[in-house]
Amino acid sequence: MKALMALRPWLGVLAERRGRLLLGAMLMLATLLSALGLLSLSGWFITATAVAALSASGYLDVFTPGSGIRFFAVSRTASRYLERLYNHDTILRLLADLRGRVFAGLVSLDARTLSRARASQWLNRLTADIDTLDNLYLRLMAPPLVALISVVAFAAFAAVFLPIAGLMLFAILLPLGLIATAGCAWWGWRASHRRVDRQERLRVRAIEQVEGLAELSAYQALEAHRELWRREEQSLLGDQRQLGRRTATGNLVVTLGIQLATLAVLLLGLTALREGNVSGPVMVMLALGTLAVSEGLGNLPMAFTQLGATVRTAERLNAQAELKTPMTGTSVKDEPLISSGAAPSLVYQDVDVAHGEQVVFSGLNLSIDPGQRIGIIGASGIGKSTLAQLAVRAFDPEGGHVEFNHQDLAGLAPDSLRARIGYLTQRSELFHDTLAANLRMGDPDASDAELWKVLAQVELKSWAETLPEGLATWVGEQGRQLSGGQARRVALARVMLRNSPLVILDEPLSGLDADTATALKVTLDAWLAGRTALLLGHDRQALPVCDHCWRLVPGVSGGKLV
Repeated sequence: MKALMALRPWLGVLAERRGRLLLGAMLMLATLLSALGLLSLSGWFITATAVAALSASGYLDVFTPGSGIRFFAVSRTASRYLERLYNHDTILRLLADLRGRVFAGLVSLDARTLSRARASQWLNRLTADIDTLDNLYLRLMAPPLVALISVVAFAAFAAVFLPIAGLMLFAILLPLGLIATAGCAWWGWRASHRRVDRQERLRVRAIEQVEGLAELSAYQALEAHRELWRREEQSLLGDQRQLGRRTATGNLVVTLGIQLATLAVLLLGLTALREGNVSGPVMVMLALGTLAVSEGLGNLPMAFTQLGATVRTAERLNAQAELKTPMTGTSVKDEPLISSGAAPSLVYQDVDVAHGEQVVFSGLNLSIDPGQRIGIIGASGIGKSTLAQLAVRAFDPEGGHVEFNHQDLAGLAPDSLRARIGYLTQRSELFHDTLAANLRMGDPDASDAELWKVLAQVELKSWAETLPEGLATWVGEQGRQLSGGQARRVALARVMLRNSPLVILDEPLSGLDADTATALKVTLDAWLAGRTALLLGHDRQALPVCDHCWRLVPGVSGGKLV
């Protein structure tokens, strides 16, 4: 029961659409009751027709039961169609609600918190984990409740004609429903619970192999990585086979239980028939109605052997929801945006930053005056990108503070701050869209003429003019239709379109040939005029012209500027 408490927050989300869920459950119940009525009445009608043919009078009113059979046939078809249509629409709405909440939680996390897991793991939470939660209503809540109602209703109906048959149905079908739900959930718990984590690890390894194929091949580590992938796959297949066998066993038990109940009802009906307590048609009606109960109980073993997976998914999403970004500030001010022509200052004062046990900065001080260009160079991993992330408030320092135009960043709304900063990250983040759409992420209102102008500034106009569709050319996932240098310059053009008063360029000339890099230096020198700039690179030659350049070197307590 304690493990099931992980479902509580998600039950609250379901409760927000309780009206739709209740109507969906009613449609399920209508479908099942129609199936019970159809099979029971059909059995009665066929038997009654045969009995009437053998009787002396040979009379039977066929219109009333015939109308009932038609009604149940039509109502079963209609309610089944409406139930599937309505409930799947409800589930899609619920999944949209869940994804919106989970995504909102993710975007509120800072870079340090997000770095606790791989991007593929966060994506898995947003897609596969939420998809697993659709079991909660559609398979784990409504079906057992509907099955219970149908069992009780039919047993009570049977008791009207043959009380002992009704009691016997209660005695067999209720424990059978308990076995199909709680029993199968307990039996499949461990395998389904660990299957969720194993599926994620397998997906992560598959993504790593695809993305790192060149590196794995170059270092001759591809086969070793594949062996780890195969081992994970075999573990997952083992769990899936075990769950399949246990689901099949659960279905077997339910089927045998219903067959046993049907046989018992038939024997009790035969006894009552000999004693003259029931008619032949009623005896057949009760037996066939018992068979129809299988429609409600038959799907429960498959659903409840997966209960552990649903609970594990809820546990993972709950743990994610508990993640919070530590903020040093206590209030957020709605400051007016600084105009693009006013260059701000950027000051790091006594900044302390640590990633886990690794100290990156301790008491770091750096001041960039309005309109000044400061270059920071150093080896990879020394903390250059951390300076940029602090400036855009990807996370807050453990000690000290960063000031933007004499205001502590902790007191500024992140959206307001980032609207004033043009930031070129180390990775060229391009999306599977057109060249124009990727550029307009810098300025959604930019005209085609402005796009061609900025492409000329980054030495890409001639290349773009040769494209068959020009600005409407799709760049591919992560810009894979472009070379590394072209993707880098598209990302730089996007920053230039943003036209921000503070510019942070992290490795702006990486991946470029010498001639292109030289031409871009001249362009950037003119474009950066009047802006405050923080320029980051491995050496000074890889940066545009700077007013001052500092080297970030390792120190006893983290990197320091010299």
